[in-house]
Amino acid sequence: MWQSSGKYQPRADQLVRVAPAIIDMGCFDRVETNGGAFEQVNLLYGENPNKSVRAWTAPFHKAGIQTHMLERGLNALRMYPVPADVRELMFKVKKAQGTDIARSFCGLNDHRNLKLSVEYAKKAGMISQAALSITHSPVHTVEYYMGVVDHLVEYGADEICLKDMAGVGRPGVLGRLVKEIKTKYPHIRVQYHGHTGPGFSVASMLEVARAGADYLDVAVEPLSWGKVHPDVITIREMLKADGFLVKDINMDAYMQVRTLTQEFIDDFLGYWINPSNSRMTSLLVGCGLPGGMMGSMMADLMGFKSAINAAEKASGKPESDIDTLMVRLFKEVEYVWPRLGYPPLVTPFSQYVKNTALMNLFAMAQGKPRFSTIDKDTWGMILGKMGKLPGPLAPEIVVLAKEKGLEFYTGNPQDEYPDELPKFRQMMKEEGWDCGQDDEELFELAMHERQYRDYRSGIAKERFEHDLEELKAKAGAPIVVKRPVVELPAFDIDGFVSKHPAATPIQAPAKGKLLWQIDVQDDSKAPITGTEVKAGVPCGYVQTWYGMEELIPARDGRITAVTGAQGKDVVKGEIVAFVE
Repeated sequence: MWQSSGKYQPRADQLVRVAPAIIDMGCFDRVETNGGAFEQVNLLYGENPNKSVRAWTAPFHKAGIQTHMLERGLNALRMYPVPADVRELMFKVKKAQGTDIARSFCGLNDHRNLKLSVEYAKKAGMISQAALSITHSPVHTVEYYMGVVDHLVEYGADEICLKDMAGVGRPGVLGRLVKEIKTKYPHIRVQYHGHTGPGFSVASMLEVARAGADYLDVAVEPLSWGKVHPDVITIREMLKADGFLVKDINMDAYMQVRTLTQEFIDDFLGYWINPSNSRMTSLLVGCGLPGGMMGSMMADLMGFKSAINAAEKASGKPESDIDTLMVRLFKEVEYVWPRLGYPPLVTPFSQYVKNTALMNLFAMAQGKPRFSTIDKDTWGMILGKMGKLPGPLAPEIVVLAKEKGLEFYTGNPQDEYPDELPKFRQMMKEEGWDCGQDDEELFELAMHERQYRDYRSGIAKERFEHDLEELKAKAGAPIVVKRPVVELPAFDIDGFVSKHPAATPIQAPAKGKLLWQIDVQDDSKAPITGTEVKAGVPCGYVQTWYGMEELIPARDGRITAVTGAQGKDVVKGEIVAFVE
């Protein structure tokens, strides 16, 4: 539930404190302990994720409760593809650290990306739970999903998870899918994971339970409901009234978990939890976006608001407030999604679809056609480099790819990423670092090289503490300023765009430090007006917590204004320059 609420999760010492109360609740057979963002979050704190996993899983093992992790198939524990030998080491390490179940999903439901996950998990002695990324579209039928299940069972999966990440799966369809799975493969256990954002999840849980599902994912207040999961109390009472045998809940322990969760939020985690995540919204039904990305989506929209309004004002159209733009963006996602082949809207593909829709809004505001700007990662998805899309691409997308001289890839995505462990072993040797118990330190370097190096150097902890101080200051708490921040004079974006409606913004692709030039310490350094740039060719970078993101101009031209200095802290979507 933490991963669905904000950027961070509790520290290891906090998790160890709350574990006994979770155990004392007496109703849980399984607890999600790690995987997904967990490893990276610890590195961002400047903490060792291996120690955290071992400490966090230990009390549940002692109590006989199974622990499980989330991994992204081809992408394993990160946002981009991982070599096969690193993927295999991951399962060995996580089993040794105390993780029982590997929940593996592919955002495209390409069974090829899950084959090695199933094989490696079982080889390591883990339970392999292969997940279906659930969404609602004309192509995502029960028959479609059963075709994926057939392959996963063939590969040896022990369980199937219905990962309803946006909560848009329709209850009746999910019930029929579970019944099909249990009828055809009675030995397969089924687990349902559904978020509450658009409001279907409680009905979905009842339907899948009646159809034979074995496990349901729930949460505990104050993080239940909203964009997370239904609360365990409600689901237990619903199932009990329907005739199911369910365990009792120790309410004293529940209240202790609730109190500790709030304590962790008040301590520091709440600074990174968007208040909108506590609210459900039926607006998510149509666009199908996962509730967990609402915060970042609104930040992106705010970054574009001035530019879109200025461009439309220049053509005589009225300005739109943020709510109007949000509805327009939702509608544009509905337009874009089928034309990009109906990729399930889960990380990272939900971001690709949303980004394309947002750029379409801006293009149309300037009188340009849709799909004028598609970023390189989205093109990778379109071209098949991350797996097979569930549906066909729209003809205009295929034509656009051919016009750009791009080639479609139909091979196995894993084949594009050769083994790398020998390289990382050599790095460990050169740095004088020990590979760690069960090669767990080697694994962290190979999986998250940039974050691991920042952790080892101490930069990660310094960065985290600085960010926390800034957020506390904004909330009214005192802050000690550690370093001066040199910025350009205030820039009137609205005024500039109104005078230059044809100008195209260059926006920060992620939150981090703006670097027009790498290894330049002068904070005042920035491109001079008139600097030539080429569409698709990086003109700068943003240093994020996971590595460098490129600043990509959407058009050829010259920089006519710079709004962000070298070294400036920027947020995703922030305009840093304009090109004409």
